[in-house]
Amino acid sequence: MTVAGEVIGAIGPGLCVLVGVTHDDTPEMAEKLADKVWNLRVFDDVEGVMNVSLAQASRSALVVSQFTLYGDTTRGRRPGWSAAARPETAEPLVDSFVGALQARGADVATGRFRSEMRVSLVNDGPVTLMLEV
Repeated sequence: MTVAGEVIGAIGPGLCVLVGVTHDDTPEMAEKLADKVWNLRVFDDVEGVMNVSLAQASRSALVVSQFTLYGDTTRGRRPGWSAAARPETAEPLVDSFVGALQARGADVATGRFRSEMRVSLVNDGPVTLMLEV
């Protein structure tokens, strides 16, 4: 992940976690989400079955705050962002999520809040999941 041409976060094999925060999210929810991400069996075992969790696999996660996950496209042709929490609310919750993953033993790289980031990834499978707590 780069900001203004500078690499600010990188991992090898692991998870790219896009985190969206809305108005009623709490630190307790960030903790629950970290537990779910840490223990979710999404990596292949030796038989090619998704049976291995981040805790058992690479332990690497790239966490990117992504307010656009709460873009509302139900009306018109331009997304609305009113469901996304303001940065001053979202940033501490994303930090809580990152801290909870690190407390479990994850090697976490992050983006930079309020920055134009370029994220590159290889989506193996591809597997993309939406998690909510």
